[in-house]
Amino acid sequence: MNMNQYPAEPFRIKAVETVKMTTREERIAAIKAAGYNTFLLNSADVYIDLLTDSGTNAMSDRQWAGIMMGDEAYAGSRNFFHLEETVRELFGFRHIVPTHQGRGAENLLSQLAIKPGQYVPGNMYFTTTRFHQEHNGGIFVDIIRDEAHDASLNIDFKGDIDLNKLKKLIEEKGAENIAYVCLAVTVNLAGGQPVSMKNMREVRALCNAYHIKVFFDATRCVENAYFIKVKESGYADKSIREIVFEMFSYADGCTMSGKKDCLVNIGGFLCMNDDDLFESAKELVVVYEGMPSYGGMAGRDMEAMAIGLKESVEFEYIEHRVMQVRYLGDRLKEAGVPMIEPAGGHAIFIDARRFCPHLKQEEFPAQSLAANLYVESGVRSMERGIVSAGRDKITGEHHRPKLETVRLTLPRRVYTYRHLDVVADAVIELFKNKEKIKGLKFIYEPKQLRFFTALFEEI
Repeated sequence: MNMNQYPAEPFRIKAVETVKMTTREERIAAIKAAGYNTFLLNSADVYIDLLTDSGTNAMSDRQWAGIMMGDEAYAGSRNFFHLEETVRELFGFRHIVPTHQGRGAENLLSQLAIKPGQYVPGNMYFTTTRFHQEHNGGIFVDIIRDEAHDASLNIDFKGDIDLNKLKKLIEEKGAENIAYVCLAVTVNLAGGQPVSMKNMREVRALCNAYHIKVFFDATRCVENAYFIKVKESGYADKSIREIVFEMFSYADGCTMSGKKDCLVNIGGFLCMNDDDLFESAKELVVVYEGMPSYGGMAGRDMEAMAIGLKESVEFEYIEHRVMQVRYLGDRLKEAGVPMIEPAGGHAIFIDARRFCPHLKQEEFPAQSLAANLYVESGVRSMERGIVSAGRDKITGEHHRPKLETVRLTLPRRVYTYRHLDVVADAVIELFKNKEKIKGLKFIYEPKQLRFFTALFEEI
């Protein structure tokens, strides 16, 4: 492998955190105590933590300096006005309502924009997004292109919405029965796959014709912008900042988990252009989060978020971030490990169906693979398959997604290429002995978002 194709870190390490090196016997005991659920492991027992990139970022010296300038006034914090100014500058939306994290924004939007029985089409579900939509009476409909469900298909912009699916849904159900279109950039459960600018433009035009609003899940919008720059014709000479701004010009608003591309550890926001929706959101945010000028965030967190947003659109940062993901993917691909292709912007998704062909989907192969990877190496990952998909609210049957994956999610500015070599070596070794991986069964199954707290045992 030619390391010259992967950019070196565009930063110096200024502080370090010591991590614990455990024995195999200690890890076996830890995963059993956690019910084979990597979410329930103690972080002190984890060597390399790839559970999520949500809130696990390393902040810069500028962000830490901003933390010390937190204005913790109950109303009218200057840090809110800095965040508001930054979001308007980068995204172009008129209004912003801060929340404690992305799901707070999802809760507000779902309550305000969905009438019971309305449909919410989107380019593949995300767990918390779908929960809030359905909890408020909405009916989720997946309108992502069919190719996104094929892990082995290596094509660009697998996150695109299928316009024919969207148009058919509108014509069958009626435009008045579509709450809004939820367009995720990038698409997490499809493997971090991006959406093309062309597709965003076409979705906007179609929705305009039917007077339907479009809201982006903007969580990894900067990663999406990078893919547009390097893969879509006409954008090679555009800056990341310019691409981000154009992306959001095709939306009526967005929900944002600031714990990803804002490079912070907590926080989020809801954006919109509609004045009436903004007034309603300001009223509702007081009930669930806090004053409209802080939502669920401290002043210092809003300051760090505003600074992080500006850092995130620097090309050197985002190039290194995406190419680190690609490096891990390339190492696994060279060894024949099945994964979602192409590599996305935030994680490598191992295809557990092909990794563990001896296990049926109802034996939770991805959940078991994640547990076994921890035992093998101390690396924590997470399941994204049948467990995450949950059950049908009416029939009680498992949702059975075509993609049954283990997500290796890279925190931003945290790990080096050598750390990724440790991860790759562990996965490859496990792949050589994959027939030893046993299936799992529930011993405790929560009714909502079960993947967070469910307990399992080996079959």
